Amino acid sequence: MEAKSHHPVWKTLLAFAIVYLVWGSTYFAIRVGIREVPPFLLAAIRFLISGLVLYGWMIARGERSPSGRQWMSASLLGLLIFVFDFGLVFWAEQHVPSGMTAVMMAMIAVFIALLEIFVTRTEKLTGRLALALLTGIGGVAVLTSNSLNIGGAAIDRAGAVALIVASLGMAVATALMPKLPLPESRVMSSGTQMLAGAMFLTLLSAWQGEFRNFHPLAVSHAAWLALLYMIVAASIIAFTAYVWLIHNESPTKAGTYAYVNPVVAVLIGYFLGGETLGRRTILGTLLILVSVVAITTMRVKKPERG
Repeated sequence: MEAKSHHPVWKTLLAFAIVYLVWGSTYFAIRVGIREVPPFLLAAIRFLISGLVLYGWMIARGERSPSGRQWMSASLLGLLIFVFDFGLVFWAEQHVPSGMTAVMMAMIAVFIALLEIFVTRTEKLTGRLALALLTGIGGVAVLTSNSLNIGGAAIDRAGAVALIVASLGMAVATALMPKLPLPESRVMSSGTQMLAGAMFLTLLSAWQGEFRNFHPLAVSHAAWLALLYMIVAASIIAFTAYVWLIHNESPTKAGTYAYVNPVVAVLIGYFLGGETLGRRTILGTLLILVSVVAITTMRVKKPERG
């Protein structure tokens, strides 16, 4: 196996800090944005601009435009990732606190493991893995069950279901990605997927009648700044930092964002958004994160965010 090239420690630390803090804080930015911009429309704008930037950057660097088959693959992944995953995340944050949204989305790792055990059969169900999966499912039950008397209200049921579907959508996309013909460049591949996803999100937004309720001049500077932050910081800068980490650090280290981001999101939601941090939240978060840590340390595949 080819050894990783050596880079200054500060570059590695900066890349990790960007991925941890920016992707973790994106959930709060979504919450700020959807207060004034309809969720599917906000997601469509974010990924249309982000996709155009990434795609245009690659074309300017001399990268070949994707073939028809590659665009079809990108469209399928765009539907799964940017409609069923991100679109539902944006919608769910109307009902679920941003910190809890991030915690629920950590279940992507659980669904990937389940798919590999029962569908693709590329993973064997061991006792340790079964315990990790049950722990994660138990964490979701703690957060969503009204019958548990552990303090604090359970999160909104419809929002929780949407986030579970979103996690499953990303898990399916992650399982399909290696099997589909896609551009060799990760940046070009992501750009085309974002563009395809943005088109689907725009259609969904129009079908939901979001354009009728959207008045750009009435949107505050805070909401526009939140959108700008999602585009520049989360979709471009943090994604670039993550790609750099993949090429310069082990997959296990690069994938630690999967369980650091939820902690960052919970803390930001608590300190900046006034979200509750009671016993239910703490217990459910701990159970899910323990599950994700156990699963990701025994496997090398990691779901991508951006």
